[in-house]
Amino acid sequence: MTANLWRVSGLVAAALILLVCLISSIMFGATNFRFATAWQTLMHYDENVREQVIIHTTRMPRAFIAAAIGASLAIAGALMQALTRNPLAAPSVLGVNAGATFFIVFAATVLSVSSLSVLMWISFLGAAVAAAAVYVLGSMGRDGLTPIKIILAGSAMTALFSSLTQAMLVVNKQVLSSVLFWLTGSIAGRSPDMLLAVLPYMIVCWLAACVIARDVNLLLMGEDTAKSLGQRTVVIKTVAAIIIVVLAGSSVSVAGPIGFIGIVIPHISRFFVGMDYRWVIPYCALLGAILLILADLVARFIMIPEEMPVGVMTAMIGAPFFIYMARKGIAKT
Repeated sequence: MTANLWRVSGLVAAALILLVCLISSIMFGATNFRFATAWQTLMHYDENVREQVIIHTTRMPRAFIAAAIGASLAIAGALMQALTRNPLAAPSVLGVNAGATFFIVFAATVLSVSSLSVLMWISFLGAAVAAAAVYVLGSMGRDGLTPIKIILAGSAMTALFSSLTQAMLVVNKQVLSSVLFWLTGSIAGRSPDMLLAVLPYMIVCWLAACVIARDVNLLLMGEDTAKSLGQRTVVIKTVAAIIIVVLAGSSVSVAGPIGFIGIVIPHISRFFVGMDYRWVIPYCALLGAILLILADLVARFIMIPEEMPVGVMTAMIGAPFFIYMARKGIAKT
């Protein structure tokens, strides 16, 4: 069997696993539902049946929100690692999530903004400001942009935005209770409208990431090599940066800062398909969706009847992986 046939088989297997995860997310939780009930809700929804109402208004949106955000964060992390040539790069590590979070909290607490569409654009702005700041700080000095400098700059911006966010919440304690659960990263209680507001932008970015995948492969060979082959590296970097900002910003606007998906999934994808981003991107989309759905599913059963925020679950999964990659990188130096 050829390599590409193996990769296609892997995509089909991942798609089937994702389908099983979506069904499981709809069926299982504090209250379990039979598959027949879920199927009946999908095909013949009856708003007079309590079980169908719960599935239609809560379980289904939650499952699809988890899938969309998991895919978005994984793709953003893969592109970020390619642009910075740093295996530890991800929206949560380089301050993009923290920047989007700070801008949303600032808008909600200081400006009293409550409109979802407005908060979405504010989230994009925060992600863009954080990404630009990290890039500028990481590019300073004679050596230019290096993997170590970009991580240090990202850590500094994450600490700055996180501190400012906490300071605002301390000053305005009335808002603290309403945003605390959101700040830990959660998809519980999110309405379908929240996903629908950002889904068109996510889909465009998913497709755009697939379109530039071949150019990203050239970029990985080195900027000079890419230029010699006729690639406009500035254009590709700009497009990739816009995709990262939109995917990270839209994810934060819906679910808050969910970390480590963007670190873990790109490495798993490259383990299966190598460095070819024409395959890495679709694998990241499927595996990222699977991981976040499973993390949310496990979070429902740890503290029944209460739920643990899914951001805590992804941190428990991703933190050991982050430490392993950091130690591996240090050992090579």
